[in-house]
Amino acid sequence: MRFINKSVGSGGKGTNDFIKNVIFEYFGNSFLEELRDGALINLKKESIITSTDSFTVLPEFFPGGDIGKLSIYGTCNDVAVSGGIPEYLTLSLIIPDGYEMEKLLMIFDSMKRAIDEVGVKIISGDTKVIDGISSLIVNTTGFGELKSDLNCYDRIKVGDKVIFSSDIARHSVAVLIARNELGFSSDIESDCCNLYEIIRKLDYSKIKFVRDATRGGVAAVLNEIADKSGKGFLIKEQNIPILESVNYFCEMLGFDPLQMANEGVAVIVVDRDYADEALAIIKESKNGKNAAIVGEVTDNTKVVLETKVGGKRYIEIPAGELLPRIC
Repeated sequence: MRFINKSVGSGGKGTNDFIKNVIFEYFGNSFLEELRDGALINLKKESIITSTDSFTVLPEFFPGGDIGKLSIYGTCNDVAVSGGIPEYLTLSLIIPDGYEMEKLLMIFDSMKRAIDEVGVKIISGDTKVIDGISSLIVNTTGFGELKSDLNCYDRIKVGDKVIFSSDIARHSVAVLIARNELGFSSDIESDCCNLYEIIRKLDYSKIKFVRDATRGGVAAVLNEIADKSGKGFLIKEQNIPILESVNYFCEMLGFDPLQMANEGVAVIVVDRDYADEALAIIKESKNGKNAAIVGEVTDNTKVVLETKVGGKRYIEIPAGELLPRIC
């Protein structure tokens, strides 16, 4: 089959052939291959973390990633930053009628590599083929054992340190340039990556809070934490990790890199006495080489940026979408 047609999502022979010849080829495992209406898994855990997300991005392939990689890491990262160990995923596809099979298989290849890296299994899924859309939509739902609750606002104390696990704004800039709408070219790649690889090495008892900074960037995350915790942040601009090329692009077009989406950056609040050790651990990981301690928790309920020249301004939560959908 060169192109996906409605028989793939019909529930009949076309669907069965697609599941057995394509889905099982990439994602087959004992849970999935039972072909039950619902996956039967025996978790035997006291608490389970679950998260779901839908992904659509144009172009579907961009420097450093694609929608397949994005859909696996994105949901697994949400489980990981919540304090869970990613274990299982469901996968739902909404495919445009006439979609190229070769392109779908390239996306499956990318998904498979991400699944193997994180160590999760796809245990259930669904496929729909419809008119009226021009690009693939992927939904993934993740499940994992709770190792320690890392989304507990009450644990955050004045003086705790804030770490960005990598440089910021790269995903937004990479996708924007890949659209070729601005006439720019660059070698900037998305930061799309597996955050569990970073978090799992840390001492969870000394982590106060973690969240991945996707849409809305680090500005949205810091303001959300401040609002819920009743604390504030003082962030030092000179400590914020950002590639020179990304910063240049943002300045040229008037974008605030603090508000731009990432797909491989976690905002990690840690005990101040653990901050240096945590940073060293993160920087040893594949995806954390550009990590930095950027500031600390304060008692003024605002998110404040200390600029490189010593001035101060509030970091505001983005009021709307800075860019069309990029994740």
